[in-house]
Amino acid sequence: MATDLQLTSISEKDLEQCLKCSICTVYCPVSSVTTLYPGPKHAGPDGERYRMKDRRFFDEDALKMCLNCKRCEVACPHGVQIGDIIMSARMKYSRHSAGLRDFMLANTDLMGTVATKVAPIANYMTKAAPVKSILHNVMGIEKNRTFPDYARQTFESWYRKEAAESQDKFEKQVSYFHGCYVNYNFPQLGKDLVKVMNAIGYGVKLLEKERCCGIALITNNMPSQAMRQGKTNLKSMQLSVEQGRPVISTSSTCTFTMRSEYEHILHLDNEVAKNNLSLATRFIYRLIEEGNVRLAFQKDFHMKVAYHTPCHMERMGWAVYSTNLIKMIPGVDFIMLDSQCCGIGGTYGFKKENYSISQKIGEKLFHQIQESQVDCVATDCETCKWQIEMSVSTPVMNPISILAQALDVEETRRLNKKPDKQD
Repeated sequence: MATDLQLTSISEKDLEQCLKCSICTVYCPVSSVTTLYPGPKHAGPDGERYRMKDRRFFDEDALKMCLNCKRCEVACPHGVQIGDIIMSARMKYSRHSAGLRDFMLANTDLMGTVATKVAPIANYMTKAAPVKSILHNVMGIEKNRTFPDYARQTFESWYRKEAAESQDKFEKQVSYFHGCYVNYNFPQLGKDLVKVMNAIGYGVKLLEKERCCGIALITNNMPSQAMRQGKTNLKSMQLSVEQGRPVISTSSTCTFTMRSEYEHILHLDNEVAKNNLSLATRFIYRLIEEGNVRLAFQKDFHMKVAYHTPCHMERMGWAVYSTNLIKMIPGVDFIMLDSQCCGIGGTYGFKKENYSISQKIGEKLFHQIQESQVDCVATDCETCKWQIEMSVSTPVMNPISILAQALDVEETRRLNKKPDKQD
């Protein structure tokens, strides 16, 4: 009987639910700027039907043009995991192993550990024209791309020396997945997170062992290493949860990767991440919404802020938490950008063959930012920050850093301090 039919997918990633409506192609940022990419429908569900019959239908050059932005999945009316189909096909059918360029771009822990030890030299070298020319001509790393600076001291090192001991005094605690960007490039964001969480009465601990979330390894076809690192992160999260600490992050992409890609791409059991890992802005906003936390702000704080929604933030549907937190600050003049993909796609925009596509994708966003004449752009993705700051003169800040600047710390502590128990 028709009523007995299950309207659920029998194939991985809901392949047969594709209606061939091409809405995904309309929303695809790559398809909008080049005709060389066949679009997510053709590269994803349509192509997979052929690849399942004969792997010779795998077109590596076409599929490598996918940004893995997931905007096709946001647009799909039937929930087909189009981006995941494309990424999985690249892993399954490709006969080419990652080259030196991809290895360097994807192994952020290795490169960060080395570079932070010689940060002034590393930062000089990545800006020097002769070095950039060699990287461009020999390795295929775009010479016009600006690399983020490395910090002289990692966030983990600062935390152990300056913050670790003081976190034990807090009755409530969270664990912080800081990610590569905070650890090696911009420890200040981690410091801002500790400042905000301490002000609302939460101690911040680090995970027992943290590795890069693995998104760059996934997109550069190194799934085995991504799986090993994913297992390490999940094991550390499980230990944290067992000790009574939920896990928060300040990166939308790290959060999305561990909550979604670990399951759909790497086939890891990531229930602990799905149930206990949250973006910091979401965690804080929900505490406020539930009446468990109150914030106080400096009366003389003023800033005109435009918010850019990162692609993976759009996929999670969590931009509302970051934007509402920013709007709570009385001195903020807020603008919501009509954001599409900024174009960088993690390591995608660093590659010579993708650079012009990357910049064309971001042109409308760059123009919006220039027209808005704001003091800063807020976003929850570090690579969006790199792309925007390279392409537009406007500085970019994580919402947590804006919150840290605006917060009246002492008053916030007073508002959230537990009253002394009466005898």
